Amino acid sequence: MELIGEISADRPLLVLAVKEEAQFLDTTLPILLTGMGKVNGAIALATVLARGARPSGIVNLGTAGALRMGLTGTHVIGTVIQHDLASDVLRTLTGELVGQPLTLVDADGPTLATGDAFIADDATRDRLAVRASLVDMEGYAIAAAAQEAGVPLRIVKHVSDDAGDGAARTWRETVAECARALADWSARNIPA
Repeated sequence: MELIGEISADRPLLVLAVKEEAQFLDTTLPILLTGMGKVNGAIALATVLARGARPSGIVNLGTAGALRMGLTGTHVIGTVIQHDLASDVLRTLTGELVGQPLTLVDADGPTLATGDAFIADDATRDRLAVRASLVDMEGYAIAAAAQEAGVPLRIVKHVSDDAGDGAARTWRETVAECARALADWSARNIPA
């Protein structure tokens, strides 16, 4: 976890997983680098928010794999789900709904599936495509932590790969281009 800058009530906090995704961002806004995965994302954001400084909002920027062929570009997420939580089994065991989908401010955007697995095979991609358009490793955790703290959130993802065979290689090759696209989106859509 790394916090760059200071959080204040009059500015949003940018939250990204890794420095490669943040490399072209305007650093006049505070940036939180959480590390990869749901646990790192949730712990980092909850820790920063628990310190008392409240941003005007949170914008989770990052890369995502496309679960549907031909999906490219930058997307503002409408709903986020966990693809690696056995919600139905847990509901059967406990009678309680655990890990329900979270609807965001931009509810008309695509659905993002979050899980701690980097999706790099066609069979898993095709299975997840039934429920979502994009996949990442932090979005749901960031959304849950922001919701619990009562801080408004937007999730913005740029497609880095097709979440299938060869996705890891593609991510390494495209992360700088994705970081530039996220910085451009940020400059156009987030007041400094």
